[in-house]
Amino acid sequence: MTSQKVFLYDTTLRDGTQGEGVSLSVDDKLKIAKKLDELGIHYIEGGWPGSNPKDMNFFERVKDLELRNAKVTAFGSTRRMGVTADKDQNLQRILECGVKSVAIFGKTWDFQVTHALQTTLEENLNMIFDSVKFLKENGLEVIFDAEHFFDGYKRNAEYAIQAIKKAEEAGADCVTLCDTNGGTLPHEVAAIVEHVVNELSIQVGIHCHNDGELAVANTIAAVQAGATHVQGTINGYGERCGNVNLISVIPNLQLKMGYECISNLELVNLTSVSKYVHEIANQIPPSNQPFVGKSAFAHKGGMHVSAVLKHPETYEHIEPEAIGNKRRVLVSELSGQSNVLFKAKEWNLNLDKNNPATKKIIEQIKELELNGYQYEAAEASFELVVKKGLGEHREFFKLDHFKLFIENSGEQSFTTEAVIKLCVNDQEVLTAAEGNGPVNALDHALRKALEQFYPCINKMYLSDYKVRVLDETDATASRVRVLIESSDGNEKWSTIGVSGNIIKASWYALVDSVQYYLLKQDDKLEVVKQPKSESTIGVSNH
Repeated sequence: MTSQKVFLYDTTLRDGTQGEGVSLSVDDKLKIAKKLDELGIHYIEGGWPGSNPKDMNFFERVKDLELRNAKVTAFGSTRRMGVTADKDQNLQRILECGVKSVAIFGKTWDFQVTHALQTTLEENLNMIFDSVKFLKENGLEVIFDAEHFFDGYKRNAEYAIQAIKKAEEAGADCVTLCDTNGGTLPHEVAAIVEHVVNELSIQVGIHCHNDGELAVANTIAAVQAGATHVQGTINGYGERCGNVNLISVIPNLQLKMGYECISNLELVNLTSVSKYVHEIANQIPPSNQPFVGKSAFAHKGGMHVSAVLKHPETYEHIEPEAIGNKRRVLVSELSGQSNVLFKAKEWNLNLDKNNPATKKIIEQIKELELNGYQYEAAEASFELVVKKGLGEHREFFKLDHFKLFIENSGEQSFTTEAVIKLCVNDQEVLTAAEGNGPVNALDHALRKALEQFYPCINKMYLSDYKVRVLDETDATASRVRVLIESSDGNEKWSTIGVSGNIIKASWYALVDSVQYYLLKQDDKLEVVKQPKSESTIGVSNH
């Protein structure tokens, strides 16, 4: 274990936006920059001021942010061929944007020099030296990103070393070795970085891409070999297969290897920062994302849960709370008594292993999952199963029947109407409503019937609806699983229904959603005992 300091350089706002489907406005970039600073990131690369007006706008507006930890850094390239550094427009834009720190990249692979730049090896060395020297003379901290360094080193080590030494000679503060194509292996990274650290007298950094799914491993290998500057992105955003994911690098280095990246208080924000960046970038967070994903500390097997409840380290490599995540226990056909007891404890239900109801609940869950139910994605429905098994569930309404009418009266006219009859508080209620589909119409009709008795029902709404075919070989006769996510604006909950009839499956999930919400409101429900009329029939166009 070591307490050596590692400096974190985030390039989410520049390299991360090169990932497919990732686009950030200036406002988005400012919001993320603020979060990165709160996390304790040391360098935030804002963009390339010479490439587009949006990045220049960011550098102008970021000056108004009161950043406590991070240095805002610009990105650019070495001077162009045949142009002196002081006349190069890209280098001038860097000076104009007002940053105190800059990362410029240059070629270190002779093949790239002769075939991509189409210049001489000597001219490339001059471009590196001149550019770094010019920026240093203008008072900037200069990080030289040695592009394609590992590929260059493996083919012509002498020239690759010569190129980074030119940056050092010109006054660079740090040389970052880039695995630009992402194909280098950890043992290669370790050996090459160790050699470079012995060759240079300045700070050495690492910049890995994930094309071989080794970016995190390569970064850790580089740090072990002496690199103290780590470049990457939040959630691993980046071109092709992405950049190294700082969300994984930070806890690995800090919690497992003893390197000092950020403070432990800042480390607790890791999960929330990951989710925040996913949200701003309009990306769906992978549930199995290491460390911070919803499933990262989710336990399903009964024996696993039993062990975790006694000693978490039996199936958890770190304490989830250290990085702001939490332990979850899933319930499925693999569940044992421990899973049910854990979930019951979460909901403050009086259930223990000596309760005869426990075994019945477990057997019921396994039978339901055999028929297609999947409670790990519908915990609200699972809670209802447990409460029913304990005799603690209250039926707020009962269905007498419902009818659906679908009419196509023209190419552009397609209407759906639901008529529903319920028994609520020993009273019959008949109502009807239209919707943009059968499930939507049923939802409207159910609300219309219940709002007379439970006015709070108007606060909840369906926020997501998913259907999955369970038996694809049965074609249109297949059983389907319907998952409904509901919300009241403050909380969200998910429910499930399974049937060979998609309307029936949807109704099961819909009823669970409403029953769950009313159950949560039970202690503060203002129930209207006598509605205006015992039977209301009419059409609602919610």
